[in-house]
Amino acid sequence: MPAAFNHTIIAARNSTESARFFRELLELSEAPSWGPFTNVQLADGVLLPFAEPPVDIQMQHYAFLLDDALFDRAYQRLRERGITHWADPQMHRPGEINTEHGGRGVYFKDPAGHAIELITRPYL
Repeated sequence: MPAAFNHTIIAARNSTESARFFRELLELSEAPSWGPFTNVQLADGVLLPFAEPPVDIQMQHYAFLLDDALFDRAYQRLRERGITHWADPQMHRPGEINTEHGGRGVYFKDPAGHAIELITRPYL
């Protein structure tokens, strides 16, 4: 079997809050959780376990590829919740989306402070 991405643990201040944030934003179903992990599963089977580490959380970057309809709904939810967002990763274009790479993209921070990117077209 060729290598495939299976999961990554995402540090969270509150694992339940972070998992709920992503489930609601990206319209994901609940996944079974165990031990210190509150899990979210993407459509392709990738598991995102959220956990509360005993150390300070260092910002990470996570990008999600969405179809146009889900992007529209997710972007609307960001705006309805008053979540600050930018068109660029340097955070110089607040309140905008970008139309680079033949699609649309937006950047924002999740409840744990991670830099999240939603895009409608892959870069490659």
